[in-house]
Amino acid sequence: MTLRRFGVIATAVCVVVLVLVCLVVSGVLNRHASVALDKFTQLTAAIAAMLSYWRAGLARQGAARRWRLWMAAAMASLVVGLCAWIWGQVFLGVALPSSTLAQLGFMVVPALTLCAVVVLSHGGSGTFPGNRSRLVIVLDGLIVVGSLFVLTWVSLLESMVRAWAITGLGFASVVAHPASYLVMLVVLLVSSWTHRSVRQLPVLFIALAGLAQSASGWVFAYLVSKGATAIPTVADIGFMVSPALFFLGSIAPGGTGRERGGSARLRAGELLHLLVPYLPMVVTGLFIVVGTATGVRLDPLEIYVGLSVVLLVIARQLLTLIDNVRLLDQLRESRERLRHQAYHDPLTGVANRALFRERLTAALAGPSPVVVLFIDVDGFKDVNDNHGHAEGDAVLRIVASRLQRCVRAQDVVARLGGDEFGVLVDGYPQPPEEIGCRVLEALREPHRTAAGAHEVRASVGISHRGAFDPSLTADDLLGHADAAMYAAKRLGKGTVVVHGSVEAGVGAEVGPEMDPELT
Repeated sequence: MTLRRFGVIATAVCVVVLVLVCLVVSGVLNRHASVALDKFTQLTAAIAAMLSYWRAGLARQGAARRWRLWMAAAMASLVVGLCAWIWGQVFLGVALPSSTLAQLGFMVVPALTLCAVVVLSHGGSGTFPGNRSRLVIVLDGLIVVGSLFVLTWVSLLESMVRAWAITGLGFASVVAHPASYLVMLVVLLVSSWTHRSVRQLPVLFIALAGLAQSASGWVFAYLVSKGATAIPTVADIGFMVSPALFFLGSIAPGGTGRERGGSARLRAGELLHLLVPYLPMVVTGLFIVVGTATGVRLDPLEIYVGLSVVLLVIARQLLTLIDNVRLLDQLRESRERLRHQAYHDPLTGVANRALFRERLTAALAGPSPVVVLFIDVDGFKDVNDNHGHAEGDAVLRIVASRLQRCVRAQDVVARLGGDEFGVLVDGYPQPPEEIGCRVLEALREPHRTAAGAHEVRASVGISHRGAFDPSLTADDLLGHADAAMYAAKRLGKGTVVVHGSVEAGVGAEVGPEMDPELT
């Protein structure tokens, strides 16, 4: 069902329920007719919700099927409870709190609904990363439960418990009914924090239905504890609205906010869940402050539970601070890892062209001498063609490792692309050609891999800057070294050519008259 079509149906259902509620509470009908209309309206909506959940469950697979069938069972329990209640109250005139079968049917509804929520949450994705976050979720649930307990105890639960002690176990089912829905709401709230699959529109309507049932249930329990033999129809509004909300939950379009493209709404929900554990505590605190200011005295139970909630909040905040520190460390490590990946070659682990150029630019800004070696691995294509790319990659890793060993730790070895490497020596302690000879010597030994040994050579082109020259750029020095390397390849493999000089037996001068690229 599309969201627009659901909006039309939801509006129509709300209008019908509103009209029926106004008709019941307005006093236009006599009490017997109002109660009959009230209960038969609930029964009709509960049957419609049961059939709708059942039909929707049969049309789906997996978790989407199972949780709807659990909800169909919950609605069947609600139908049984309503039938027993109608038979006892409307037809037989049984005194409150009515039959045990009706109360049992009502109390089974939140239990079956919790089973549906568990199935739905396990069928989706969780969002908590570890045990510490699970502990935070438990603390949030305890904060909510403790705050609501203090609020209900101060307002009406204490007097109801006294009535329970006087009237015996017959009153237990009356209190257990709204309490079970309250537990269901807390579990729904906590599940929505930990599982994205629970954050969807049908579950929202289920939560609203549970809230309506719990609200009227507490009012009903309070009136019964005061000895009421007839419940005002206005106290039944939550009972009337709840089955209609369950029905809307059965036809509401499923899927999380992100799946429906509502990422902004989802982010708002994630932000809201950070505040929700503290809202009941704030309301409870305000209630207690106003009560004590007007002369209400707190008993030891209220004080101890209130202090326990405060301690839970402190523990929750400490764990949150620890989690934040851990997340900051992970973020810092991730940033360093991403930076390393952005500036290093993934195959060999040495610097890439971007980092090499950055370090060369920084070196040219200083006064010390700078040497750049441009190295092309000769014979690498034969290794790739004859032994495969895996062997070629192994050879490149060996070349990179040997280049790092033949220069200082502060020098930069980079893979410039393919089988081309670069070496940056800032403040070289020896003539440039000696560095090139050391590189050739390091690469002359056979490159042994798991599949065998490979003979590869190298052509090395060198450019250098002796004194500080602000007109010389990184591109100039790289271009000179590149041109010198190509000159070395023309002279033969395993040759070093230094731009602008001649070294007998090692290389040849590369000047404007020999290489037009350098003019």
